[in-house]
Amino acid sequence: MAGHSKFKNIMHRKGAQDKKRSGMFSKLSREITVAAKMGLPDPDMNPRLRAAVNAAKAQSMPKDNIQRAIDKASKGDAENYEEVRYEGYGPNGVAIIVEALTDNRNRTATNIRTAFSKNGGNLGASGSVSHGFERLGLIEYPASAGDEDKVMEAAIEAGADDVQSDEDGHQIWTQTDGMHDVAKALEATLGEAEAVKLAWKPTLTTEVSGDSVATLMKLVDALEDDDDVQTVWGNYDISDEELAKLG
Repeated sequence: MAGHSKFKNIMHRKGAQDKKRSGMFSKLSREITVAAKMGLPDPDMNPRLRAAVNAAKAQSMPKDNIQRAIDKASKGDAENYEEVRYEGYGPNGVAIIVEALTDNRNRTATNIRTAFSKNGGNLGASGSVSHGFERLGLIEYPASAGDEDKVMEAAIEAGADDVQSDEDGHQIWTQTDGMHDVAKALEATLGEAEAVKLAWKPTLTTEVSGDSVATLMKLVDALEDDDDVQTVWGNYDISDEELAKLG
């Protein structure tokens, strides 16, 4: 079990996702509908749906919207979304994984390819970069959940593998098959998590600096802005000083 780490939230720039309200609710709704369709429409009986609902609540999504997304799946009038993963390279050879939920693979593939090519990257074949990542469970808590020692103790007790804490919050890593059990155990000590999800954690990170930082962030933003894209993961490491230069 590792302690404090300088590992940053490298899915995207810290806080960038929070500022993007446009389109966020529709992405959350899509995940809720897909989760409800794949299992029971009851969050207590469907771990993926529970995680999706909690993620929506964390973004202050209205209860009516959440229920509407669940009902859509129950009534059988939801679009047939499929989960698709794209892999590619950004500036400086940074490895990027894009997870999407789409009802039109051709449209999504074209949009993803265009985003990569217009922003200093290129779309690779399936499996071209995922070998450099581990597929793990990720449970996120705000800094207000407790100090590093309290969270570490709770995580060890719950059976987690690793904890990374900084001033922005805590990331608790687990094996994929034990993620929901660990999350449930943590609730007793730390309360409800901000997010519980499957994640791609890089085994090695690539430091990015200078002009490449702005280009990379434009690529990440372009990918995240696509309606079909749910999550963008990368192995990039950008210092706070470099991020500050972006303004």
